[in-house]
Amino acid sequence: MKKILLLLVLFFGWTINASAEISRIISGNKNAKITIIAYESLTCSHCADFHKDVYPQLKKEYIDTGLAKIEFRHFPLDIAAFNASKISQCKQDQGLNILESLYSDQQAWVKGGSVEEINKNLKKFINQKRFNIDFDKSVNNKEVEDFVLNDRIEGAKNFDVNATPTIIINNKKFDKSLNYKNLKKFLEKLI
Repeated sequence: MKKILLLLVLFFGWTINASAEISRIISGNKNAKITIIAYESLTCSHCADFHKDVYPQLKKEYIDTGLAKIEFRHFPLDIAAFNASKISQCKQDQGLNILESLYSDQQAWVKGGSVEEINKNLKKFINQKRFNIDFDKSVNNKEVEDFVLNDRIEGAKNFDVNATPTIIINNKKFDKSLNYKNLKKFLEKLI
């Protein structure tokens, strides 16, 4: 009986893990006419500025109205951003909240003279925000690591991403200065 129970636990445990798929952090209607892809690095101050100055208006006028969706893709520029990206992917139901929190309070965790110090500050930040994440398990998750690295590889290969933030709209690189006025002008042509 114990062997059957053990086999069932192993089988069902394996199928649950096998079916748990890592998904993109998306905001908006998945079937929206306009797809915006934002390649970002969580330690990039320009990306934090995008989330503070541009994204709220974009969300209000295009995402919340169903006209557009935005997919946040990882393009870590350093090991601290790489680890933060892995953290943001660890809780599928909270990914957007974690991402927004990391950008809005970037200065609270992006500090220190070494990767170890920054990781310590990141771990402390995640715990203070009560995201209930096993930091070490998330940072060392090979599947999540591959997912983040593949975002970076695909961005460089498919869209020549070499800086952050880089915005792609309906598979075309947005090459104007990244402010809301320019973005709105571009988006209005697509509606």
